[in-house]
Amino acid sequence: MVGNLYDGIPGALPEEAVAVLASGSRVRIERIVSRGHASPPGFWYDQDENEWVAVLQGQAQLAFEGRAQPVCLEPGDHLLIKAHQRHRVVSTAPGRDTIWLAVFFR
Repeated sequence: MVGNLYDGIPGALPEEAVAVLASGSRVRIERIVSRGHASPPGFWYDQDENEWVAVLQGQAQLAFEGRAQPVCLEPGDHLLIKAHQRHRVVSTAPGRDTIWLAVFFR
C-alpha cells in the first residue's frame, strides 16, 4: 500500500492529529501533525518506549528535564528520546503544519 505523509491532513486541528502508519510487537511508526500545539503547562511525557522523531515540515521546540535550554527542531532534524527521558513540547509553528515522523520502539 502506497501512502503520502502530506496527504489527509485535516483542515481544522483542535488537537494534534496522530496516524499510526505501521506497527508491530516492538515498534510503532506514527505521523503526527501539530499546528501551534504544545504540551499542557506542567505536563511531561515519561514514556516506556524509546522514541526517534524527525521533523519533516514546520518547526518545534522540545524541553528536556534537567536541560536549561529547549531543543529547536527544523525540517530534517531528528533526535532520539530514550525511554523515561522526561520531555515536553514547548511550541510548534503557529498557523502552519509541523509534520513529525515518530518511531516508537522497545
